[in-house]
Amino acid sequence: MSDLTGELIDNRYLLQRQIASGGMATIYAGLDSRLDRPVAVKIMHAHLANDEAFVSRFIKEAKATAALSHPNIVSIQDQGWNEGGPPAVFLVMELVEGSTLRDYLNENGSITVEQTFQLINPVLSALAAAHKIGIIHRDIKPENILISKDGRIKVADFGLARNMAMGQTMTVESSVVLGSVSYLSPEQVQRGVADARSDIYAVGIVLFEMLTGSKPYSGETPIQIAYRHVNDRIPNIQTINAAIPASLAELVYETTAPNPDHRPSNAEELLNRLKEIQAHIDPKRRQMSLELDLPPIAIKKSKRGKVSVTSAFDGLKEKTSQLISSKPINVSKPEDSIRTKKRKVSRRVRRNRIIALFLLVIVLFGSYKISNAGKISVPSLVGMSQSEAKSNLDDLGLAVEVVEEVFSEDVAKGKIISTKPGGGGKISPSGTVGLVVSKGKERIVIPVLQGITPDVASGQISDLGLTVGQISESFDMKIAAGFVISSDPKEGSEVKSKSIVNLVVSKGIEQITLSSYVGKGGEQALSELNDLGFDVNVKYSFSDNIFKGQVITQTPEKSDLIGKGSKIALVISKGPEFVFVPNVLGKNKNDASIDLENLGLKVSAKGSGKVNNITPAIGSKVKQGTVVTITLR
Repeated sequence: MSDLTGELIDNRYLLQRQIASGGMATIYAGLDSRLDRPVAVKIMHAHLANDEAFVSRFIKEAKATAALSHPNIVSIQDQGWNEGGPPAVFLVMELVEGSTLRDYLNENGSITVEQTFQLINPVLSALAAAHKIGIIHRDIKPENILISKDGRIKVADFGLARNMAMGQTMTVESSVVLGSVSYLSPEQVQRGVADARSDIYAVGIVLFEMLTGSKPYSGETPIQIAYRHVNDRIPNIQTINAAIPASLAELVYETTAPNPDHRPSNAEELLNRLKEIQAHIDPKRRQMSLELDLPPIAIKKSKRGKVSVTSAFDGLKEKTSQLISSKPINVSKPEDSIRTKKRKVSRRVRRNRIIALFLLVIVLFGSYKISNAGKISVPSLVGMSQSEAKSNLDDLGLAVEVVEEVFSEDVAKGKIISTKPGGGGKISPSGTVGLVVSKGKERIVIPVLQGITPDVASGQISDLGLTVGQISESFDMKIAAGFVISSDPKEGSEVKSKSIVNLVVSKGIEQITLSSYVGKGGEQALSELNDLGFDVNVKYSFSDNIFKGQVITQTPEKSDLIGKGSKIALVISKGPEFVFVPNVLGKNKNDASIDLENLGLKVSAKGSGKVNNITPAIGSKVKQGTVVTITLR
C-alpha cells in the first residue's frame, strides 16, 4: 500500500507519520483537525477494500470495541470511508504513545512475578469487561498489549472480536490465518470454535512467556506449532523456573489445559484467582492501590541539577508510599478537630470489625459452596451436532432441548452455536441444558426487478431485509425510461441479510445524430453506422449513375436526433446493369479474366497461350453476369 502520510482523510484526519503496517491495514499517527487532538488512524489496504468479508471484519472491529468502555482498552472514536481523496476504509482510535509487551519482552526476556502481576492484571480487567457483555477478543498476544509512556496498559486490536450471542465459532483456516498460531487454543485449531475460555488459554500462553522468557512451542511452520498445541501438554513452568511460586505455576498450567472445561471460565474468574495468589505472596500488599498499571518512569533531579532515570518497576514502592503518606493541606476550623476526635476508633474496635468481616466472608463463601454442591458442570458443546451433544449430556444424566434456532455465518447448519448455561456453567442434576442451534448461513435470493419502477424495487429489497444502495441511470434500447434495467447483485443471486443491492434505471433510448452516407462508400457507411449502434439493413442495386460499391439511397437519410438502435436501410450500387465487352485480344488468360470480371462478367477460357478470339464480340452490350468465352492459342 502506498504511503498516505500528509493526506487529509474524510476532510478531518491529517495523517502525520506511519506507525505500523500489517497484512490487513496500516496505522498512522494523525491529528483530528476538528478537535485538535492526536489520534491513530487505521486504514485498510486498498486491494482489500473491495473484499466484502475484509471490510465487514474491519468494521466489526470498530463496533465490537466501541461497545466497550474501559480504561485498559484502546478506544474507537470514529469509522468511515474517505471521500474526496484516496479511497480508504478507516478507523480512528485513541493514540497510545509507548511500546508493546512484545518490545518489552524482547528487551528484558523473562520478567519477575511482581512485574507479571502488574502487566497482566489490567489485561484481564479489560477482558473481563468484554466477557461480561459477551465479547471475546480471540487474538490475545504480546503484540496487542500496549504499554503507554505514562505506564497505562491497553489492550488493542479487537479485529477478531466477536459477540458470543452471534456465534462463537470461526473456521480453522481463518483462525490460523487471522489469529496468532502460538496463542491459539486447541479447540480453535481442531474445531474452529472460540469462547471466553479461548481468551483464557491465550492469556495462559502470554503468562508462560512472561515468566519463562520463551513460548512453550516452536516450529518451522505454523502447522507444526498448531499440531503441538493440540497434541502436547504445555509443561508446568516450575520445571523451567523453580523460583516461580507453585500456586502461580499451577494456575498457569490450568489456564493452558487442552480441555476448555478445565480452565477458568472467564477473565474475571482468572483475575480474582491471580489477585488471591498475589495477596498470598505479598501479605502486606495494601487492599487499595494508588499506582497506575505500571508506574511511569521516575525522573529525579540530582544535587548538581542533572536528571537521572529509574526504571518503572524500581520506583513502584517509593511512589506508592509517597502517594499514601503525603499530608493534605488543612484549612481547619475548631469544630473540625472535634469531629476528628469523635471519629477516632480504638484498636480493639478495629480488630473486632476485621474479625467480623473475615467471618462474613467465610459465611458467604460457604453459602456459595453449599449452593453449588451437587451441581454438574456443563461441558463445552459448541460446534457439535445435536446427537453428539445429547450423547455427551446423557453420560452426565442431563436432559437437553433446543431452545432456539438462529442463522450463523460461521457455524454449519445443525451444529450448536451456544448452550444455556454455557460451557463450564453449573446446573442441577435434574436440570435441562438448552441448545442454540445453527440454521446455517442466511441467504436471500435477489428477485426479478427489471421492468418495475425504482420505488417498487426499493420496497421489495427492503421487505427482504436487504439494503438499497446506489441508484444509477443508463440508456437502454428495450426498457422504457424510469424503469429498472438491472440490479447488482443480479437477479437469482444469493446474498447475506442486509447486503447492499444497487439498481440501474433506464433513461430510455439514447438520441444521437444521423449523417447521410449517400454517394459514400458502402463499407464505410456500414461500419460507422454499426459502431453508432444502429440496426443496418443492406440491399444492392444496379445504377448507371453511382459507381459500384457506393451508397445509392439511405432511409432515413439523416436526422439531428434519432434513437440509438433505430433501423437504417442502405441501398448500395452494383454499378450499371449493362456493360460493353472490352478488347482483351493478345492478353494472357489471367490478365484477360481480371479485366472481364471487373466489369461484372463471368469468364470461360479455352486453350492456352494468348487470347485470339472473344464471344460475344468486342463492343457488344451485355448484362452484368453474362458469360464471355475467350479462346487462347
